[in-house]
Amino acid sequence: MAEDLTHVASNGEARMVDVSAKPDTDRLARATGSIRMQPGTLTAILNAELKKGDVLGVARIAGVMAAKKTSDLIPLCHPIPITDVQVSLSADPALPGIRCEASVRTTGKTGVEMEALTAVSVALLTVYDMAKALDRGMEISDISLAQKMGGGRGDFSRLVGDRSTP
Repeated sequence: MAEDLTHVASNGEARMVDVSAKPDTDRLARATGSIRMQPGTLTAILNAELKKGDVLGVARIAGVMAAKKTSDLIPLCHPIPITDVQVSLSADPALPGIRCEASVRTTGKTGVEMEALTAVSVALLTVYDMAKALDRGMEISDISLAQKMGGGRGDFSRLVGDRSTP
């Protein structure tokens, strides 16, 4: 199994993967997640009743900023020239709460899965930060990679169960 772990050197030490020989390819990653909260908290967010301001707008920008800073946060991530980041947050009264989706694109030697996951994580943490005065019991959950396209390991889609590689 150790030979399958690309960030582990032959002596067992963590290392950054050398991607210099890989060709540049178009890459896309989408991640999703959610934050559950009291119905009244969701209503306050949607009605812009929180003192900190536009919760969903600030969370969206925080997610974009986080995607751009991923290599500063995750020790062995490569700095990647991101070509596009889209973060969307939508109310889901059935949770009740907010669902988040981030889509990140690049043309490069390595994928943007970590950037998409980081965008979702920070966007949801921002929702928590801005609404915690009303509801400290909010729960962030279900953060996962939904789709990955491009690169040598093939495509992945959680939504349709299509995994071209293990």
